[in-house]
Amino acid sequence: MKVIIDCENLLDRKQAHGYLAQMLNFPEHYGKNLDALFDCLTELNDCTIVLMGEETLSEDSYGARVRKVLKAAAQANPGLKLETVSEQ
Repeated sequence: MKVIIDCENLLDRKQAHGYLAQMLNFPEHYGKNLDALFDCLTELNDCTIVLMGEETLSEDSYGARVRKVLKAAAQANPGLKLETVSEQ
């Protein structure tokens, strides 16, 4: 499974978790916080997440925190790969 994540949808906490839950088919009980995000990501198998427009994330944005969790989960889960694509 390959999922393209538009980083513009990660800037707001509520929007980010709703968007990720929908795009990654998280279970109904998903806790919509960064810890729950990490837990769900580490349970994915054969999944590639492509971050599109990563340059839109400022270092102090909520999206930057989400990106950090995505990277940590990809390191912890061999079934999860993370790629980035710049908008041009």
